[in-house]
Amino acid sequence: MILSLFRRKKQDPTIETLYGAIVAQARNPLFYRDHGVSDTVHGRFEMVVLHVFLVLHRLKEESEERRQLGQALFDMLFLDLDRGLRELGVSDTKVPKKIREMGESFYGRVQAYDKALAGGDGESLEASLARNVLADLSADTHVMAAYVRQAAAALAAQPYESFVAGDIAFPAVPPGERHDG
Repeated sequence: MILSLFRRKKQDPTIETLYGAIVAQARNPLFYRDHGVSDTVHGRFEMVVLHVFLVLHRLKEESEERRQLGQALFDMLFLDLDRGLRELGVSDTKVPKKIREMGESFYGRVQAYDKALAGGDGESLEASLARNVLADLSADTHVMAAYVRQAAAALAAQPYESFVAGDIAFPAVPPGERHDG
């Protein structure tokens, strides 16, 4: 009985599949090669956060019960971040502080992206992406902002059942100019 408190919960395969699809999209090489995202731990964090945000943005319109899928996705994200930090050699005593910082960053990004999408203000979305995602200041923020708006619209058109099935379809990442930033 007491040992059950120390066992890790087995992750739901749906959440693992959904999270895997998000990470696969976030790691699309075109973001890093053509669109000015830094191919670093920080750049990859920003892209995963952006794509998790897009799914959570879609799920926020669902019922409370259905939004639990978003909570499970959030939990999976931070479990993965914790695991990643440990693999990078961050000490056990520093991991909680790093996770807290990442959580604060996550909530800040979600608030900024949500506000920009809700207001339809292209400039604030572009500014948020330039500040958080794009390492190359010469990158075309219009292209990245257009991708985010297109992804939000594509996800909005998908039925909830596709998310539960772990079947998520992001739009294609447009090829662009090479940015070696």
